[in-house]
Amino acid sequence: MLNIAIMGNGRMGSLIRQTAEAMRDADQNPVFNVVAQIGFDLERTQAAPAADVLIDFSNVATLPAVEAYVKRCECALVSGTTGYSVDEMERLRVLGNDVAVLHSGNYSIGVAALRHLTAQAARELPGFDVEICETHHNQKVDAPSGTANLLLDAVMDAQAAAGRGEYSPVFGRSGMCGARDPHEIGMHSLRGGTVAGVHTVSFFGPDEEVTLTHRAGSRQIFVNGALAAALKMATRQPGFYTFDQVMFD
Repeated sequence: MLNIAIMGNGRMGSLIRQTAEAMRDADQNPVFNVVAQIGFDLERTQAAPAADVLIDFSNVATLPAVEAYVKRCECALVSGTTGYSVDEMERLRVLGNDVAVLHSGNYSIGVAALRHLTAQAARELPGFDVEICETHHNQKVDAPSGTANLLLDAVMDAQAAAGRGEYSPVFGRSGMCGARDPHEIGMHSLRGGTVAGVHTVSFFGPDEEVTLTHRAGSRQIFVNGALAAALKMATRQPGFYTFDQVMFD
């Protein structure tokens, strides 16, 4: 049985706990033991019992508490928190010097496949204009989503590897913005209702269009992926890992 702690008691944190506590192995033994769940009272991390893995789907503001808990308990970290700055991401990478750290903007197997397909399409469709659109519920606090940024990276890396020059994102358009630069990648964020997540990458060429879309039916797919990753991270050596490395390597 794996001891886990959960940072955050919002919708994702609550669903992670509910799912973890219900999981059983082939012999009907519990798979996880939730030793702590930390909400807005971040001082609780100082006294929270040690876990084998900390699962964090909370907010960028909890990063100091996450760092403190991981260092004190020397546990692995599975992070799905998005909206980190470049400097904050570097702090997560530094944690990987001492413990196993996984950070991903999306824990869906389907999204992992979408990322691979996006890179393939970018390689095989030279000269096509690329636009990325993401839609989420009206309570999401960051934009673009972490998944949209992963897809952006997939396109930019593929274009760079193909020697097509430097591409850059354009976040929405307004006014007299002029003709589209062939080396820009449009990024668009929609917010409304209770949408769990829709990500679309469109490739526009002369007289044809290729569109790749992933729709999340609920947050459960992200919970399932995070818990599967936690089981694997518990035995990983220190380092900074991607979701693909942990699940597919």
